[in-house]
Amino acid sequence: MQWTLVIPLKPLARAKSRLADTAGAGVRPGLALAFAQDTVAAAVACAEVRDVAVVTDDALAGRELAALGARIVPDTPGNGLNAALGHGAAVVRSLRPRAPVAALNADLPALRAGELARVLVAAAEFPRAFLADAAGVGTTLLAAGADILLRPLFGPGSRARHRESGAQELRLTGVDSVRQDVDTGADLRAALALGVGPRTAAASTALLPRGS
Repeated sequence: MQWTLVIPLKPLARAKSRLADTAGAGVRPGLALAFAQDTVAAAVACAEVRDVAVVTDDALAGRELAALGARIVPDTPGNGLNAALGHGAAVVRSLRPRAPVAALNADLPALRAGELARVLVAAAEFPRAFLADAAGVGTTLLAAGADILLRPLFGPGSRARHRESGAQELRLTGVDSVRQDVDTGADLRAALALGVGPRTAAASTALLPRGS
């Protein structure tokens, strides 16, 4: 089974507001783009991934992520994260009706293709499955097999909502790079400790000098 990943990305000017403890308003758009670039680059390189669809209305992000091999889907609903994911999954299945789809966060700058592959192989055993984030309260990946609705319920407390919706929680170890999303400065430090992609490493240098 090869998956299509649907990755939502809000306009960069509004992205990563919770990083205000670490990065000023003028820096956060560049960080958000770097996170997304490293996420998409790792996803495209994953053996279990057929293609990647990024749902965004940000022109710069669209250009940069398309250059990495992603299909860009305009955020036609314009009604938040879950609406964007549902729209992206519908667009994918209008082209390939039985495609297995997985929603993936755009802020996984330490993402490893091999770890993502392990998660997707495990998810293929269930109609719907999800992976909790490093904090244990959110979700970084939600997968739905062929002919199964994605039914995304992302947002604060999404781990519990996805479990209550009937999705199987994947309790894998050794996939920290797929769990470590970045919302705060502490999250960014944790991602840097895992080892981020080159764009995030470059964008973070001035904010968090080596050894900080």
